[in-house]
Amino acid sequence: MADPAEHREEEEAAAAGEEEDTGAQIAPIVKLEEVAITTGEEDEEILLDMKAKLYRFDKDGGQWKERGTGAVKLLKHKETAKVRLVMRQAKTLKICANHLVVATTKMQEHAGSDKSCVWHALDFADGELKEEMFAIRFGSVENCKKFKDLVDQIAEEQGKTEEKESEEASAAAELVEKLTVSSEDKKEEHVEKEETPPAAVDDKKDAKE
Repeated sequence: MADPAEHREEEEAAAAGEEEDTGAQIAPIVKLEEVAITTGEEDEEILLDMKAKLYRFDKDGGQWKERGTGAVKLLKHKETAKVRLVMRQAKTLKICANHLVVATTKMQEHAGSDKSCVWHALDFADGELKEEMFAIRFGSVENCKKFKDLVDQIAEEQGKTEEKESEEASAAAELVEKLTVSSEDKKEEHVEKEETPPAAVDDKKDAKE
């Protein structure tokens, strides 16, 4: 019968041989190249980034359904200055909310919870514009207030911007209309002069004399 101690020494020696570094280098069969991942947020400035849980109101079922838990962001485009609300699920990074904050965006406190607020939006999270009613819940009252106040501020600023753009467009349209009318008057005057017969011109001269 083999000595157990001797058998154990053989196993340890075999294990040591397996772990021994031979110095040989094995080239990988497949070479993986680094791929740049784009999120679509590269041209935007982060105004807010907080953890929250999002719910969507199911009109058919008449109840709130959880949309996901993750980071909600308010992103301002560096060129257009438009601000959008984006939220992705924490683990899958799937978009669960994606819409612009416009002048009509109005945050309301959720009944029964000072950590939550509710709003309506034309959302594009599912790849098509849909009117949605969202509710979002934060970990603290302070975070909820910060989110609500910032969205309200952005909506007010967007309203002023839209009003200014509307006034500028109206002024431009009025100017174009004036230029068009002036051009038409000059054209009519020119045509009238061309159509006046020479005899009529002579008659006018004789009348003056």
